[in-house]
Amino acid sequence: MSDLGAGFGYLMKGQRWVAQHGRWFGFGLLPGLVTLVVYAGALIGLGYGADDLVGWATPFADDWSSPWQGLLRTGLTALVFVFGLFLAVITFTAVTLLVGQPFYESLSEEVDRSEGGEVPESGLPLWQELWISARDSVRVLLRVALYGIILFACGFIPVVGQTVVPAIGFCVSGFFLAEELTAVALQRRGMVLKDRLVLLRGRRLLALGFGVPLVLAFLIPFVAVFLMPGAVAGATLLARDLVAPDAAADPGPGPGTADSGDVPPAPRAWST
Repeated sequence: MSDLGAGFGYLMKGQRWVAQHGRWFGFGLLPGLVTLVVYAGALIGLGYGADDLVGWATPFADDWSSPWQGLLRTGLTALVFVFGLFLAVITFTAVTLLVGQPFYESLSEEVDRSEGGEVPESGLPLWQELWISARDSVRVLLRVALYGIILFACGFIPVVGQTVVPAIGFCVSGFFLAEELTAVALQRRGMVLKDRLVLLRGRRLLALGFGVPLVLAFLIPFVAVFLMPGAVAGATLLARDLVAPDAAADPGPGPGTADSGDVPPAPRAWST
């Protein structure tokens, strides 16, 4: 359980780092602001249209008597919006990281530089980094969508659907959010998506301790934008320790071999 506290500690360290480096905090805000405007419009549209969507999808309930029709459609409308919010929390990070790739790469490198030691660089052109990030984000989002569909269906189970399922949903969101954020630093270190997932699964509580509080904070409007620079900084600090030479003693396995088209693994102390 100590990994839960350690994961939250990395999140706080990242926020402190950007607070002490104000220029980088402002630099890291720009991609989040752009993405926030787009997502706010999408969620407002979903809020206005969810009840019509549910009404269209449940014609069998048109002749139901009160209060059963209202209970069914109100519950489904709430689930549709929660599902949309669930996807927004996950995709917000992926889209913001994609939009802000050059910004967050520079921020992550500066965190590495300030901590001393080697500052890994992918050595790839920007277009290839964007392609790899976009491709990996799609792969992650497909996994999230699969979990989301399963959890959405489980939401109809009485009691469990209103208590256990949302908690599991936050954990799923937190894990993949941690993966998206640590990808900025780990991709520069030659780790492909498969290896990153294996690494984080080996330290699942650490990933949850970092990601779940961030998911909860992201539910508050505008908070995600202001926390993103510190989240990237904290994820870089977390990644540094996960792949440090002495990390071999930890439960998390090391990286494997990149497949064709991915970032080529560089010879580093932690990969030997």
